[in-house]
Amino acid sequence: MSAQVTFEKLRDSLFPPPAAPKRVLVVDDEEGVCRFVTRVLQSGGYAVDMANSGTAALEKINAGAAFDLVVSDVRMPSMSGPRFVDELRRAGSDAKVLYLTGYVDQLFFERSALWADEAFLDKPCSVKGLLESAALLLTGHVIPPPPGSSGFSEPQH
Repeated sequence: MSAQVTFEKLRDSLFPPPAAPKRVLVVDDEEGVCRFVTRVLQSGGYAVDMANSGTAALEKINAGAAFDLVVSDVRMPSMSGPRFVDELRRAGSDAKVLYLTGYVDQLFFERSALWADEAFLDKPCSVKGLLESAALLLTGHVIPPPPGSSGFSEPQH
């Protein structure tokens, strides 16, 4: 058995590819932020939907849409991100939550602590930071880059 085959088997056993793309809902009142987050997550292989408010997001959930991850702004008009997530939980969703915010102080003013399936990422964020945060919440680890790209080197003979 070659070292390449062993490496691939080890990688695949530690980081199996998802059976189907994870569904993500991006909730932000700023259209540019929604578009950026959507493009980044789609490039990571996620199926992404958007909502421009907590109310619009809840309408999608109440209509039967299910998501594995919700990426929500904290400071939005009419319904804050933490309030939206409270309503999301009342609706029975067990989606993981990533708060994407420039207002961490408001997040912790509204919540004394985050649940085990919640995290936050400061705005502005990097593409790498966003993809790593999503992967950590959804899989419990950072998904490595594919062989041949930066981050993994092939075994030397």
